Amino acid sequence: MNVTHLECSLTGERYEAGRVHNLSRAGKPLLVRYDTDAAKRALSRDSLASREPGMWKWRELLPNGIEPVSLGELETPVVALARTGGPNLLVKDEGRLPTGSFKARGLAMAVTMAKQFGIERIAMPTNGNAGAALAAYGARAGIETIVICPAETPEINVTETAAYGARVYVADGQIDECGALVGQGAAEGRWFDCSTLKEPYRLEGKKVMGFELAEQLGWELPDAIFYPTGGGTGLIGMWKGFDELEAVGLIGSKRPRMYAVQAEGCAPMVRAFERGEEFAERWENAATVATGIRVPKAVGDFLILRAVRESGGAAIAVSEDAILQAVEDAARDDGFLFCPEGGAVLAAWRKALANGVVGKDERVLLFNCANGNKYPLPDRSKRLDLEAAAPTLLL
Repeated sequence: MNVTHLECSLTGERYEAGRVHNLSRAGKPLLVRYDTDAAKRALSRDSLASREPGMWKWRELLPNGIEPVSLGELETPVVALARTGGPNLLVKDEGRLPTGSFKARGLAMAVTMAKQFGIERIAMPTNGNAGAALAAYGARAGIETIVICPAETPEINVTETAAYGARVYVADGQIDECGALVGQGAAEGRWFDCSTLKEPYRLEGKKVMGFELAEQLGWELPDAIFYPTGGGTGLIGMWKGFDELEAVGLIGSKRPRMYAVQAEGCAPMVRAFERGEEFAERWENAATVATGIRVPKAVGDFLILRAVRESGGAAIAVSEDAILQAVEDAARDDGFLFCPEGGAVLAAWRKALANGVVGKDERVLLFNCANGNKYPLPDRSKRLDLEAAAPTLLL
């Protein structure tokens, strides 16, 4: 296995590879470390270009012990939103992945490692897409899955998760409260806790988003990345992944400014960023249509804030109206259907552009984290009486 060790993201304390881990003794996420010298000997731009596209071609920088638990994780496209924002506004469309969201990357990796360690039962809280991905990959691996959803989780996510054979429970309260119940069961030995950043390997799957976009953009990272931020696994993972790409000689030292995007109804990272705090207090009475970023308290809060500050970026909150307007505009103008969380990211770019935080000439990458068809959409169709209708009435 190409993992040398794991380390506490707060204290740097080292942990042995090849063993089951959740959080560190300090109660913080563990980060996986690799033999980058060995990876550098195996990886080059040419060797990567010759491999079959997809998540697993980055195997030297992923935990690598058994055949991956895979549902065909493809390389997601980068699409220009020329009419919405001009030729420099790009979106990476993670909705093309299995189960229709970027959660597939992290859960493919986490379930692969769970299978390697012989884990038979996994549980997690979810606002929707992560639960579906866990259930699908759990079914693929023959691992039992238990998923607890807040009551406001979109119905399609709940029914999809159950379709994959998971035991699904809908509970009153927010995702962190559901997570507390998952943690209690894990402490009692009933299951393995696969909550966001409470095991080390979801992060490793999610960082592949950063690997892919680097190669897709000609090994030149964008000026800025806008990322929908709840638990923040992908933002943290990409920031870690960029250092790994540099360590193996695939990119230089340039980094994008990282923008953590939240909704005004649940913006603990924005509040902590603006106050200059290292950790984020819990956000009470969280509410937003973008359920995927409705996370009142994130275990990786300090890692999100660290990446944002080190990169020269920011944490930005947007209104519900701005989210919905962004979804509508991109669909109408560019034929691109964002999920609500993706709409939040487009809205944040617009806000940053208006405030002079980003320039129109800068190359900016947005993340659409899920297929927009998985979410309720307003019905703007009109009724038509075919017997009375004439073509002129349709214009």
